[in-house]
Amino acid sequence: RSSMDVLVQHDAIVEKFVGDEVVGLFLPFLAGPHHAERAVEAARALIASVGYGSPAGPWLPLGVAVHTGPAFVGIVGSQDARDFTALGDPVNVTARLQDMTKAHNCEVIISDEVRARAGLPEDALPATEVTIRGRNEPMQIRTVTDATTLATIVGDAKASAA
Repeated sequence: RSSMDVLVQHDAIVEKFVGDEVVGLFLPFLAGPHHAERAVEAARALIASVGYGSPAGPWLPLGVAVHTGPAFVGIVGSQDARDFTALGDPVNVTARLQDMTKAHNCEVIISDEVRARAGLPEDALPATEVTIRGRNEPMQIRTVTDATTLATIVGDAKASAA
């Protein structure tokens, strides 16, 4: 499956493709009140779609980041050139977190804001405090070295909430 298929199947809007990067938006009015959980599930599915967790291993190196927060989402530009995009701190932070996946030797980075909104237990994933360029305060992230474990963690969180 393509990254676009995975994102759309998890209720995201594909905002853009930039080189080998894809940006998916999980907007609450489309993805519903569980948009953070859907984004975490999509992260797991994206990693699996390129072979992570399979006996043959991944055929494409991939790092995924998930963060949440208010952003401007809409059409920007002039009459001659317009583009649908998302702007704001959460967009910038997510891009910077994705860049950190290699340095943290992990498949997925989830901000602690997402962990909380998705209802994942605090002790489910290791926590690390990082400094994000452009922000004054450090933030806590959760690193996922094996994204196949996310299915269990999300499933357990759903069962606990029920």
